[in-house]
Amino acid sequence: MSKLGTITRRTFLFGSIAIAGGVGFGYYKYKQPHENPLELDLADGDTALTPYVLINQDGISIIAPRAEMGQGVHTTLAALVAEELDLSLEQVKVIHGPPSAAYFNAAVLEEGIPFASIDTSALANTVRNFIHVPAKLAGLQITGGSSSIADAYEKMRVAGAAVRNVMIKTAAARLDVSATKLTTENGFVIATDGQSLSYLELAAAAATVEPDSELALKPNPQWKVLGKSQNRIDIPAKSTGTAEFGIDIDLPNMVYASIRVNPRLGGAMNSFNAEKAKAMQGVKKIVEIDNGVAVIASNTWYAFKAVNAIEFDWAQANYPADTAAHFKAVEDSFTSDNQDSQFRDDGDVDAALEIADEIVSAEYRVPYLPHAPLEPMNATAWFRDGKLDVWAGTQIPTQALKEAAAITDLDESNIKIHTTLMGGSFGRRLEMDFIIQTIKVAIEMPGAPVKLTWTREEDMTHDNYRPCGIARFKAVVGENGPSAIDLELAGGPVNASQMGRIGVPAVGPDISIIQGAWEQPYGVENFRVTGYRVKNDFPISSWRSVGSSQNGFFHESMIDEIAHAKRLDPLQMRINLMTHHPSRKVLEAVADMSDWGSELPQGHGRGIAYCLSFGVPSAEVIEVAIIDGKVKILKAFAAVDVGTALDPRNIEAQVLGGVNFGLAAAISGDINIKNGEVQETNFHQYRSMRFYQAPAVEVRILENGDKVRGIGEPGTPPAAPALANAIFAATGKRIRELPLSKHIGFV
Repeated sequence: MSKLGTITRRTFLFGSIAIAGGVGFGYYKYKQPHENPLELDLADGDTALTPYVLINQDGISIIAPRAEMGQGVHTTLAALVAEELDLSLEQVKVIHGPPSAAYFNAAVLEEGIPFASIDTSALANTVRNFIHVPAKLAGLQITGGSSSIADAYEKMRVAGAAVRNVMIKTAAARLDVSATKLTTENGFVIATDGQSLSYLELAAAAATVEPDSELALKPNPQWKVLGKSQNRIDIPAKSTGTAEFGIDIDLPNMVYASIRVNPRLGGAMNSFNAEKAKAMQGVKKIVEIDNGVAVIASNTWYAFKAVNAIEFDWAQANYPADTAAHFKAVEDSFTSDNQDSQFRDDGDVDAALEIADEIVSAEYRVPYLPHAPLEPMNATAWFRDGKLDVWAGTQIPTQALKEAAAITDLDESNIKIHTTLMGGSFGRRLEMDFIIQTIKVAIEMPGAPVKLTWTREEDMTHDNYRPCGIARFKAVVGENGPSAIDLELAGGPVNASQMGRIGVPAVGPDISIIQGAWEQPYGVENFRVTGYRVKNDFPISSWRSVGSSQNGFFHESMIDEIAHAKRLDPLQMRINLMTHHPSRKVLEAVADMSDWGSELPQGHGRGIAYCLSFGVPSAEVIEVAIIDGKVKILKAFAAVDVGTALDPRNIEAQVLGGVNFGLAAAISGDINIKNGEVQETNFHQYRSMRFYQAPAVEVRILENGDKVRGIGEPGTPPAAPALANAIFAATGKRIRELPLSKHIGFV
């Protein structure tokens, strides 16, 4: 039986509206559901019930409420519904849902509460349950925080089960048999005498049938789709070039635009001279926008060339002028006035440090990092006849709808946001800047669709970056491990910065500063983690794994140093300290995978790192060889526990991608500032890991956790510390600053 509770017709079915001659089915948890998101005009014979399943003459479509940006989420979301509907994935199409509060994401907010993800106390669970109330009221349709599957796992299965239930009841009435005599298979309701009725022919009548108030979901042993590796539904179109990303949008009579805004982020534009640009080929119009200028032309290349021909006088920014000054601001933040949080303060750390004969201590640093997705920021807007259409790869379509309404003064019913596939994001498409610019430019060209595309240089130098940060620790280490740890972390408040840009106040401590450090389940008697907020107007935002990306490096480099201070095996010490069973099992698994402890050739080394992030315990071992004084990464081993593995092959792919993403940043990721401007303008300066540098990655998936978890982000945090620890094992050189290439070369 579903633990989501009693289902009534009002909570399951939203009422009748038009949707391409079809019937939609959905499930909603609360007594007063949000307004139906499919707002089309009624036509004779058309009905729709929402929000997750649509049945019409074209077949069965599943509405996916989350964005597809390469993580395979559309396939798994579809599988949740298809499993309960007794359908294969080949029998369904997947459509990204329209912006709607009905698709709100509650799970994404759970990461921000001051309870570790593995804390199952009554108080922690009460707070998690309560957070669903403001999540529903806010109605934020968001993809991020590895939350999509956790949020959808039960409600989308219930949607499928409810549709199957009303199909059976409708068929029972039509065939005049007991519902208990009917089964479903491949989109048909089948009677014991062989008669069958398709979901398509039953759909209209099923729209008037109320589902049972209690629905039993299929137990895992009966799964035919879930738990099995699936062919991703987006791969054929992506492989043949027919998939439509934002940058692929092509509309009749389209014009094209590009922009330049102040490279000193947030700074004003004092003046500009566009006389040369106005005379250039293809230029149609030049429009002043916030802090910069847009050029509208007959194609994107003409817009690129013209916008770069404009002369600007830029104002200064409000943040420090160079990288050194940014790190000085971080250094100055380690004061009581800047203390943001202290969620972990076990035992008496000060007393333990005071009586210690020997203290191990160190400082670590990480730089700013860009998101650098391969598809640069772009969007298309078409403003005509009092209506607006926007095509964009966005992780928050409901926010895009709000921004569009505010800019145009149109009612939201006259605005359509079309969420496209995304060529990467890593958090960048949580932002609204490129969408806002596109809408404002489109207003200047009423009647014509406008596609705005940033140059790669504009994209790289106008990001909202992963914050730079510093960590400092002191530890008392006994013969078997640490007895006291004092870990201090200083960084920018990602949540406050990001939410502030969309007008949502962020109150209280910013958990991103200590995420991936304070909640790690190591049993140390005296353990304190303090976060300090850096006050700086430089724009920062979520980067893949958010705070865990830098804090994983800080925390696991620290743990490694503590182990080596007493010549303890760094992996075995972690296992001995571990208080969380699934976490201990991933450490044991990665030890087995990597043959930890076996003899290595001269100049080789293995490094271990662990991180609990987004509820997923992840352990990784990296093996390196030193060749002519440079590092060659040979192998990577990763063990993760997702609670329930819904699609093993896709999980493996995401972990592999997360490992390589983390290694690339660890090797060479760096953003520097001079005279207020970001210096890395393209991939020749912001270098990523090359194919020949990427190691073979072996992944093992465990299922000891108590609930299903997402996997898009947890593979990233252990990669950098595992690599740094491997370099130490091979060379004896402890590198405490990223990128590692500042201190050692790579083959």
